[in-house]
Amino acid sequence: MSKYSVQQQSVDSLLSLVRNGQVAIPELQRPFVWNSTKVRDLLDSLYKGYPVGYLITWQSVGAALKDGQVAAHQQILIGGQQRITALRAAIAGLPVVNDKYKKNRIVIAFDPVTEQFQTATPVIRKNPQWIHDVSELFNATSGFTFMRDYFTRNPGLDPALVEANISRLEGIKNAPIGIIALADDLDVETVSEIFIRINSKGVPLESADFVMSKIATYGDRGRNIRKLIDYFCHLAVAPHVYADIVENDEEFASTEFMRAIAWLRNDAEDLYDPKYGDLIRIANLVGFSRGRAAALVSELSGRDPDTRKVDESRIPVAYDRLERALRQIVSKYEFENFTMTIKSAGFIEHSMIGSMNALNFTYALYLRLRQDKELAEGERKCIVRRWFVMSMLTSRHSGSFESRWEQDIRRINAIGAAAYLKQIEEAELSDAFWEVQLPANLQTSSIRSPYFQTFLAAQVSAGARGFLSKSITVRAMQEQSGDIHHIVPKDYLAKNGFPDRGDYNQVANYVLTETPINIAISNRSPEQYMAKVHAQIDSGVLTLGEIASAEDLQRNLAENAVPPELPSVTAADYPTFLDRRRSLMSAYIKMYYQNL
Repeated sequence: MSKYSVQQQSVDSLLSLVRNGQVAIPELQRPFVWNSTKVRDLLDSLYKGYPVGYLITWQSVGAALKDGQVAAHQQILIGGQQRITALRAAIAGLPVVNDKYKKNRIVIAFDPVTEQFQTATPVIRKNPQWIHDVSELFNATSGFTFMRDYFTRNPGLDPALVEANISRLEGIKNAPIGIIALADDLDVETVSEIFIRINSKGVPLESADFVMSKIATYGDRGRNIRKLIDYFCHLAVAPHVYADIVENDEEFASTEFMRAIAWLRNDAEDLYDPKYGDLIRIANLVGFSRGRAAALVSELSGRDPDTRKVDESRIPVAYDRLERALRQIVSKYEFENFTMTIKSAGFIEHSMIGSMNALNFTYALYLRLRQDKELAEGERKCIVRRWFVMSMLTSRHSGSFESRWEQDIRRINAIGAAAYLKQIEEAELSDAFWEVQLPANLQTSSIRSPYFQTFLAAQVSAGARGFLSKSITVRAMQEQSGDIHHIVPKDYLAKNGFPDRGDYNQVANYVLTETPINIAISNRSPEQYMAKVHAQIDSGVLTLGEIASAEDLQRNLAENAVPPELPSVTAADYPTFLDRRRSLMSAYIKMYYQNL
């Protein structure tokens, strides 16, 4: 059976299909990303008879149309949304939504003498030779009247030339556009593969895009659910756009959906700013216990997972489940309580979290645990913290994470989160992990390494101070972007047999420290700068930091997992020092994890 059909529609027919809802454009309520120059170039290509690429549609069963009817086979536009929106703007004269969610006109002008298209400007509007807005021609009730009025303003122009070019411009409405219609029984992965192969720019279409497109086809409710997702993600990053949304989307602003996310207008937290794809994945886990986007699309299409047949009575039930899950996700209490739980594990800055998928799954886990009324709050937070840190240390949610997500959810449903987490810990966080694998993982120069960031989180959690600091904590320096300092200075190493960055830029050679301490150490060897520290302990005269007792120095080195033999480390000892510190860092992380 063919996976697609190919057809052609005129521009006019295509816009008519969009108008009556037979072809759905999910992006209509999202900011239009093309500028007016691209819209101008699109019209110019159509005018000259150039191809403008294929549109790609995907059949959607059981979609709700604008008149309240249900479409047996509505087409969702998944490729070419910007082109269709541009045509609606330039030819139909309809407004687009700008980056402030305000409706705005894009007006394209045409000179029938020179056959030029341009964005309308005040100068062009003053020139009678230009058709100031081509949509006026396309929407004119009489082409004869339009032509007569034009010649009244321009009596000296060549009638034959102008008439021919205006007729050619009007002919854009009949220009053919190719449409590749994908079958409704294709799964998301197949549709995505087809999209990538057809798309000349090779831009991948994310699985979440399919879900968002599908959601938007379910009448007003679907469009509002989609807006809930879009606006939540936008407000999480830019709370100031709340006023723009309220002003420019009054219909949505009056709904319960908007009231559910209105709290974000005062949100100043940026630890967790999910994108719409993240919300879709979390909702899939919370509402349907599924990890793959294809499964959610099937649910919203009414497809029975056992028989693979469509049962339209399943569709409203699926949307109910999706909406309930999303309302949990965007709840102020749930969202803020979750981020506080992650912060209580020491991950206090977004830059410390390299895996968004680990955060997404842990939030879904948190929301599912919230539904267990018999679980104590302390136990719930312990499971959430440990799961997240375990995910960071094992890269559990990297790679092909969707199938792993489904496996994890099934096991959690079967035996409970605490029991399943214990199984994972016994299998993946054994003594061999802490003593061999983790030290090996710490053999990296990347400060974004999840292992190094987990070490910093462990320091934050323990209230550790910066290297050679008496009172300034790692937490304070993380919040204020403290210095990453080389314990064995890189200039000293480069001059003594370790010239490569990969040698001296090892995370086992890194500590957070105050800028004045970093400057005071400069390029001195550990023997030299630690001699200054010991001298100030003996004399009481502070010359490098503020530590003034041997006991406090010992505690500080332990807080930073720095070997106590640091004062005697030379360039020759450097490899041994790195091995020793990796072991200490691993032990530090192990103790932190066990105390979560």
